[in-house]
Amino acid sequence: MRLLLLIILLGILVAVGYFAYSAMSVGGDPIPTEGYVALALGAGFSVVVGVGLMMLLFPSSRRGYDEPPHFK
Repeated sequence: MRLLLLIILLGILVAVGYFAYSAMSVGGDPIPTEGYVALALGAGFSVVVGVGLMMLLFPSSRRGYDEPPHFK
């Protein structure tokens, strides 16, 4: 079973490497400045949302909001 899992994971790794290499070797015009700005803003917004959700998760867990309901 472990061998099958290892083979599947290595296959996925090879596929990801192939697609990454093929994406980087595509010819064309370089990304304009507006594209880099949009990329930076999108990545920054994703980090802010992730940090905000994690900040909400910890107090919620400590106060017991994530526990299943207890009916009397």
